[in-house]
Amino acid sequence: MDKKLSKILIDKDTIDNEVSRLAGEINRDYAGREILLVGLLKGCFVFMSDLMRKITVPCSIDFMIVSSYGSGTQSSGKVNIIRDLSEDIKDKDVIIVEDIVDSGITLDCVMDILRSREPRSLKLCSFLTKPSRRKRDIVIDYCGIEIEDEFVVGYGLDYAEKFRELPYVGVLSD
Repeated sequence: MDKKLSKILIDKDTIDNEVSRLAGEINRDYAGREILLVGLLKGCFVFMSDLMRKITVPCSIDFMIVSSYGSGTQSSGKVNIIRDLSEDIKDKDVIIVEDIVDSGITLDCVMDILRSREPRSLKLCSFLTKPSRRKRDIVIDYCGIEIEDEFVVGYGLDYAEKFRELPYVGVLSD
């Protein structure tokens, strides 16, 4: 364990089991259909990579980069699209893939933007959720692990672009 972490919150085996469970739910719900996984970068990429390898229904991927923080640490509520999708989602079954749902402010805006593009369906899959921080009523259709309000890193989650490579989720020391 890295010395800058106070504890390992979710180990590699638990991560693998959770990703398998979520992929199984998606496979069941989309049997016989094709899906588009839309990852919100940068944090989602490790989870999305593992998830898509366990999905057995036909799927393609695309990514968005969005920001609502500007230079601060609190969301402004105004979403800036830094990188948009490369394909049209009209009449497609779309699943947004997130590493963590925190306040939900940015995600709520992104979902509104994507809904306006008329997908056949739009669902959300998130590896982690922090309901105690929620400021928007977000429905997570494929919900991973609920965690307390601790700053977590690893498995794609970062602090100042560090710790994403850790094979587990840990709590950052103060």
